[in-house]
Amino acid sequence: MKRTIRIGTRGSQLALTQSRWVQGCIQRQLPDCEVDLVTITTSGDRFVEQPLSLIGGKGLFVKEIEEALQSGAIDCAVHSMKDVPGELAPGLVIAAVPPREDVRDVLITRQGLRLEQLPQGARLGTSSLRRMALVRAARPDLEVLNLRGNVDTRLRKLDRGDFAAIILAAAGLNRLGIKREGVAFCDPLDFLPAIGQGALAIESRADEVADLLAPLDDAMTHTAVIAERAFLARAGGSCRTPLAAYATISGEEIDLRALIASPDGKQVVRGRRCGPKVRANGLGVSLAEELLAKGGAEILQALQAG
Repeated sequence: MKRTIRIGTRGSQLALTQSRWVQGCIQRQLPDCEVDLVTITTSGDRFVEQPLSLIGGKGLFVKEIEEALQSGAIDCAVHSMKDVPGELAPGLVIAAVPPREDVRDVLITRQGLRLEQLPQGARLGTSSLRRMALVRAARPDLEVLNLRGNVDTRLRKLDRGDFAAIILAAAGLNRLGIKREGVAFCDPLDFLPAIGQGALAIESRADEVADLLAPLDDAMTHTAVIAERAFLARAGGSCRTPLAAYATISGEEIDLRALIASPDGKQVVRGRRCGPKVRANGLGVSLAEELLAKGGAEILQALQAG
């Protein structure tokens, strides 16, 4: 009798595309197993009009899926790594991190403009507090508005003229096979991506399933993500905090850049740490402590007080 591995996933087109890709990887790795997808509706999917910062943040995209993992209703789950909170639910682990997609954000307009070329006061849409803060820091004149929904919905609102520009993750467009005119890539060393952007997290219980999934892991991507997520955990940021971190690896060295920003973009505290990749976690922690000491702590305290 074949063993069945049940993968929990959100029901969006992007989530299903990502999970089907992982499903194919598992089936190739474990040809004697049946691999099924189980669609789970999360709180983040139910409240699609409200800003994430007002309803609980990105953790709302994984909470119900983690509960299904803990209860044994599913055997593993596929998440966009940037949606995974700094702390996993008890008893769960990130069993594998496949090779990373493009980490960059993309600005999309109907005319192919870059951020600095947008007209004065133009309307720009994004659901990310990080993107909002970085845009406001660079272009305080723009009208930056909340824009949620799946990729097609956001592109439709751009095309009908609701916004002059929107910002999306390049990884999502690539995974969905969407080719667009008018795309301008943001420099990831300046417009720092979200923590874990472009990476997938395959989460499971800390049991034999985690061992079965281990061959799907890409060591370089996983190490970079460890550094970024260590920064997240030590900074103690919440859904109301614009945080960013991006790690690159060359040989045995890791280069980590990060920032803490105020939502209005008036304060952006940046830093960088380099060191041996075996110290990925420690580099993330020490960089977070540096940025907290340079003013990041005051930004976080002001947000919590508000």
